[in-house]
Amino acid sequence: MTLPETGAQTATIIPLDNVDPALVEALLDSAFEPGRHKRTAYKVREGTDWLPGLSFAALDGDEMLVGSIQCWPVALNDPSGRAHPLIMVGPVAVLPQHQGMGYGKALMSASMAGIDDRAPLPQVMIGDPEYYGRFWGFSNEHTGGWALPGPFERHRLLVRSANPAVLPETGTLGPWLR
Repeated sequence: MTLPETGAQTATIIPLDNVDPALVEALLDSAFEPGRHKRTAYKVREGTDWLPGLSFAALDGDEMLVGSIQCWPVALNDPSGRAHPLIMVGPVAVLPQHQGMGYGKALMSASMAGIDDRAPLPQVMIGDPEYYGRFWGFSNEHTGGWALPGPFERHRLLVRSANPAVLPETGTLGPWLR
């Protein structure tokens, strides 16, 4: 796949479960920081496993791991105690020296393309509303009454849903433990 930002650079997108988990952890440490496990997003998905069908890795032209995306089963638990299943998108990680080359965009596009249009679960993420809204339709319009199990910037809590009417106005995001 030719990356739009560079034109010449190519990426290979493969299922994340084809990559050594130790390499993925090293990538995440490099892209974020070793203390990343304390972030609120980790609490939201605590105790769950990422979804293999929606999680991918990006390899550069030399077949080196340069990026990854993971998606997770989470739920918005409304005040009545009902769990509304969602897909949490992220982290989207790219090695610092490869950022801005289109790898993250290619990973996001691969992940969003894997969502079943016949019965899509809403997707939620913590990210830049302008960027994720422009390319994939994420918005903070319906998340104003949602809470997370830790600190977060309210404007960065985003959701994408084919039918926003199914989204509860209030609730707390957490792991979906079926």
